[in-house]
Amino acid sequence: MGRLTVHRPVLRIADDGERLGSRRRGDTLVVEEPLEIRVGGAPLAITMRTPGHDVELAAGFLVSEGVIAHGGQFRSAIHCGGPGTGAVGSAGSAENTYNVLDVALAPGVAPPDPDLARRFYTTSSCGLCGKASIDAVETVSSHVVAADAAPVDAALLLSLPDRLREEQALFGKTGGLHAAALFDAATGELLVVREDVGRHNAVDKVVGWAVLADRLPLRGTVLQVSGRASFELVQKAVMAGIPILSAVSAPSSLAVELAESSGLTLAGFVRGGSMNVYSRPDRVGLDAAG
Repeated sequence: MGRLTVHRPVLRIADDGERLGSRRRGDTLVVEEPLEIRVGGAPLAITMRTPGHDVELAAGFLVSEGVIAHGGQFRSAIHCGGPGTGAVGSAGSAENTYNVLDVALAPGVAPPDPDLARRFYTTSSCGLCGKASIDAVETVSSHVVAADAAPVDAALLLSLPDRLREEQALFGKTGGLHAAALFDAATGELLVVREDVGRHNAVDKVVGWAVLADRLPLRGTVLQVSGRASFELVQKAVMAGIPILSAVSAPSSLAVELAESSGLTLAGFVRGGSMNVYSRPDRVGLDAAG
């Protein structure tokens, strides 16, 4: 695994109460590097990510794109370019840069459509985009979140952002990462938390953890994210069978539309003792909230 942080010299300028002053100091930055995801040796996508949990990232990405739907369809993955892999690095050596990951699907699982790879090389690798994609997500998803009752207490939902923040070790050092965590909706148990420079990657790593643990679909769970709720994050939750998505910040209009049509509970502005529930509010109970 590559480095997660780097140190760089900076000029710190600040008001000391009397005047602006400056001094040289060190700063800790989160690492951002490209990861090329291949399936069976064929390039599929390139995403900018924080190194670490790359296999989870690739597995979650494949779930988001409808290539796989459960852990039994994911066979293995290996970083290309290392000794014994037969691959050659970008510099012409066999040194492993850990920035190329080749995934092997289980026997009988269809490889990604070549058109999917072409799309990701011409657009961002953050997921589906556009109004027409709502119907596509509903058609492709193997898991029906609308049928998952998954009751959750409002007080529990309100506690999740602080619990997520407590687990953000790298954010505490750099201030430059997004995070996503999965909680049990009934007990509030923290199942997994992941950080990444990209919010979509953080969610893919959480879903990928579930793939490797063969826990899909993720019934009875809450996905808590550290930022806003975009269409792509709702898409990823639906594709993984997660019935509840909670975001610290605002959702987009298309995110709400997809949540409503998919039967996912979407909560936004979950902070400071309040929240807005935009879809499927019947899952959210007020007994302990008063």
